[in-house]
Amino acid sequence: SDRTLSDHVRDCVEEYFKHLNGHDSSGLYHLVLAEVEKPLLETTLKHCDFNQSKAAIILGLSRSTLRKKLDHYGIS
Repeated sequence: SDRTLSDHVRDCVEEYFKHLNGHDSSGLYHLVLAEVEKPLLETTLKHCDFNQSKAAIILGLSRSTLRKKLDHYGIS
């Protein structure tokens, strides 16, 4: 598929607004970040055979920041 990650995010956000049926919403920014960040961390860790140092480098994070994020999402 020639669809980019941005295309998929755009489609999902548009679908989210359709499901609101005119109701107000708040916190969308943090909702989207959480929905993207957790699987990003999980998939990167799996790709690195759960080596946090390698995953941190790939993600462009310090190892301590990665560990904080893993704790936040309950990823071990």
